[in-house]
Formats: sequence, structure tokens, C-alpha cells
Amino acid sequence: MRIPTTFVASAALCLCSTTLCLGVDGLQRKSGLPLPDLTPTELQLFETGKLLFATPPTIEQGLGPIFNKSNCQSCHTIPTGGWGSITVTHFGLENKGEFMLYPGEVQSLKQAESINLLCAEETPADATVHATRVTNSSLAFGIVDAITNSDIASHEDPLDANLDGVSGRVHWVSLLEDPTGPLRAGRFGWKAQVGSVLTFSGDAARNEMGFTNRLVPDENPPNGDYALLAQCDVAPDPEDVPDAAGFAFIDRVTHFQRYLGMPPQTPKSGMTGEALFNQVGCSKCHIRDWNTPNDSALEVALRGKSAKIYSDFLVHDMGTLADGIQQGDATEFEFRTPVLWNLVQRDPMLHDGSALGGTFANRVTLVISRHGPFGEGANSSAAFAALNSTQKSQLIGFLASLGRLEFDSDFTGFIDLVDLLAFDSCFGLTTTADDACAVHDIDQNGTIDLVDLGWFEQAYIGPNNDCNNNGVADIRDIVLGTSVDLNLDGVPDDCGSCPADINNSGTVDGMDLALLLGNWGSAAGDITGDGLADGMDLAIVLGSWGTCS
Repeated sequence: MRIPTTFVASAALCLCSTTLCLGVDGLQRKSGLPLPDLTPTELQLFETGKLLFATPPTIEQGLGPIFNKSNCQSCHTIPTGGWGSITVTHFGLENKGEFMLYPGEVQSLKQAESINLLCAEETPADATVHATRVTNSSLAFGIVDAITNSDIASHEDPLDANLDGVSGRVHWVSLLEDPTGPLRAGRFGWKAQVGSVLTFSGDAARNEMGFTNRLVPDENPPNGDYALLAQCDVAPDPEDVPDAAGFAFIDRVTHFQRYLGMPPQTPKSGMTGEALFNQVGCSKCHIRDWNTPNDSALEVALRGKSAKIYSDFLVHDMGTLADGIQQGDATEFEFRTPVLWNLVQRDPMLHDGSALGGTFANRVTLVISRHGPFGEGANSSAAFAALNSTQKSQLIGFLASLGRLEFDSDFTGFIDLVDLLAFDSCFGLTTTADDACAVHDIDQNGTIDLVDLGWFEQAYIGPNNDCNNNGVADIRDIVLGTSVDLNLDGVPDDCGSCPADINNSGTVDGMDLALLLGNWGSAAGDITGDGLADGMDLAIVLGSWGTCS
């Protein structure tokens, strides 16, 4: 894929510069935003990579001839770079209890799409092994990539020496960018079959998009048919070539994934559910705390960082969850412990996406039950089943904290009018980490107080002016009770009625229009009271244009 110089230059103009994009120092960042402490150059690389992550190459540039999706974002959607709901199919044969590739195939992955029907790949009718995989997460790949081999290896216990029923082991793999170099502890992919972000990018570009590159320069032949491939492949290989700055597509999307930030967790600590999570044995595999080395070879944003990831990156025998596919040294029964950060946004769950829809609690409960009755997760699954209903709710409440943004009372990822009303109802109350109001106790001092109000004002995406000119910001007016908001619109009632004046400037103008469009589909900017900024609100703004009466 030849990336036009003008395309890269325009992408550079998309740098994050707002609170909504970059977050507020002192508050956790929303999932999908870049790491803090990136240099301007690194932030530009992140933004350019994010743009290309969502940009499909054309057939002439190298898409196909067989592929699953035309761009990375089609699969990694929750948020961009995170989990997804797209599934792919793996197939092969069982031979005396062991997996083998179907004769002629070079891999187990079936490509679902093709540039024309002639090239279409089919699952052979006599394939005896079939497996479904859902999209894994790429969040904060740079942090995971920076973890040392020795740190991962320190957690393995392949012979279950402590007799706890858990015997995870490292899946040692080669890197595509250094195939003859030392093996690395695998850490990406359902079977920990990938050892670096760049390997992931190169492998996925070819296997998911049919986009050959310097790491994987050869196409996948449809069902192993090289004669058919010769008829279908219209672009010379490798198709991914460097742009004017010297970066290929796989480099650009690696920048984006490498610099993606860590998801939030609210409350950050102290929940009874986390103690129960540890008590029933989940933390034996879903290890919380990891640190990147203080290595000068790493970017400052990745160096010496602490992360709560909730994975050991080891492969484990998962018993009845096995999918029958062997990848590298990971057997038919083994899976890598998936990371749990950002779990609250994940739907579907499980490697095959079978924990789908319904409530978060229902999905999580199903996932835990599927860890038994056999395999290394069986003891934890049974221990969870033995908890009483209150304890189960507490543990699930803890899991819902993984990926939850501060002040986000309704789990939307936006701090808007709904969250303002929730904060107002909690203000002045004492709270524990298990209470609903804990999402607003940012310093976790047990009280929703003025410190938390100050942080809320910075996180809030709705208007916060001084519409009644009393020297106090509107949100503070409402929360402190110096003004009332009986109609619950986030504006003091003594400001009069000009609902289309979203920023309370006294005039309905372009700023109000921009706020409405910027909050489209959310409660912030809603005028009609239906909870969404939509076409009805737009009509009111346009119809009220000018000075408020």
C-alpha cells in the first residue's frame, strides 16, 4: 500500500488537543486515548497510525485476494484498537487426537472474503475441526510489549509444583522481524502465539487483509491452491511499501497500537469484589500488577510504568473450553489468559464470542461457569459458584470497574448531564468502594467532596458557564445549592429560559451548534429532554438563532 505523502501530512493535523481527546491530568483517561507523556512526535505517530488503522487499502494497492476485513478498525472497535465482535473461523483435521492442518493449507485460518468469487476460500467439507475466534484487544500494546521475558516467565509453573491445579507456561515464539534471533515470551493472540506489536501488525495485515509486507511477503493461497492464487493476485508483492517518511503501513499501525493508553479502573482499589476475586483463585492466572522496565531504550511514555492488566500471559489447559486448534507450541487445549482491563466494555466475551448480549453480570457469570468443570480454571469456577448471591454481585461489581471511567455513573464513557445529576445526588455523602457513589470519589477518601467536585468540573463535557453572573460556575452553583435546577437540565433555573443557548452565552450561535454536533447522540447538548442530542435539538437551535429574549 503506497501511502500518499499528502495523506500522511493531513493526518498529522489531527493531533489531540482537547480535554475530550487527551483527558485531564490527574484523571484517568478514557479507553482508546493515547498514553500520557508522549512527545509531540510520538503523538503525531499515534494519530497518523490511528487514521490508517481505519483506512482500507484498495484492491490495486493490495487488498486480498482473500481476506477477512478490509481494515483493522472493522474488527477492533470497542474502542478503536480494542475488543470487537467480529468472528473468524479456523479449521483443520484431527489425527489421533492431535490437530493437523488440512492438506495443502499453510494455516488454520479461513479467509471469509475475496476480491472475486473465483478466489473465494471455502471450508473443506471433510474438515473435522472447526473453531470460532472473536477479535482480541490491542489496547496499550506498547505497555504489554515492554514487559520483560523474565517477568512473564517468573509466573509459570508448568508442573504445578504448588499443587493448586494451575500450571501455566510460557509460549516461546519467534519474531517475524527477527526470525533467527532469541525466542520471546508470547503475549498477544488467543494462544500467545505473537511476541511483539510489529509481528502482530505484519501477521494481521497479511492474514486478515491479504496485505503482504516485508515481514510476511507471500500471499495466502485460497485453500492452498497456488495456481488459483496466480490468477487472483493483482498487485505485486510485498504490497506494503514505505511512505515518504520511510514508514510502511505495518509501522504506522504499530505506532498507534504501541501508544494506545491503558484503560481506566474505577474505583481503583478497595472493592470487596476484588478480595473475593483473589479468594476464589481468579488472580492465580489473572495477575493484576505488572511493571515495565526503567530502560532508556524505551520511550518515556512506556518506561518504568505500572499497569493493572489482570493476565499472566501464560497458556493454560482450559479443559472444556478447548477449541481443538494448535498454534505454534500452544496445544489444542491451551489458551493464553486474556487481559481483563477494559472488561466492562467487552461484548461478546470468551474466545468464541459465545457469551453474547444480555447484561454484563449475565455475560461474566456465563464466562466463569465455562471455566469448569475441567481444566485449570475449574477450581475457581466451582469456588465462584459456592459464593452467596451478595458475594457474587460484589465480585461482578469489581469486574465492572475494569474499564470504567471516573464519574461515569451510567457506563457510557461520557461524563454528561446524567452523570452530573448522579454526582449531585452523591455530593456530601460518605461512601465505600463498594457503593454506587464510589465512582465519584476520585481521591477515595470516603467522601464526595469539593475536591471531587473540582475534578468533575474538568471531566464534564456539557456547558459549565456562569449564566446568572454570580461569580460561581453553573455546575458548582447547582451542586452547592446556591442555585436550584428543578428541571434537571444542568443549568440554574434563575438563568431564564433559552434552551437553545447551550453554552449560556445569551446568544444562540455557532458555538451552540458546535456543542450540539460535538455531543450528538449523548445527553450533553440535549434540548428537548429526550436524553439525546439529535435532529429535533438541531431544529430548535437553528430556529432560535440569534440573541435570547
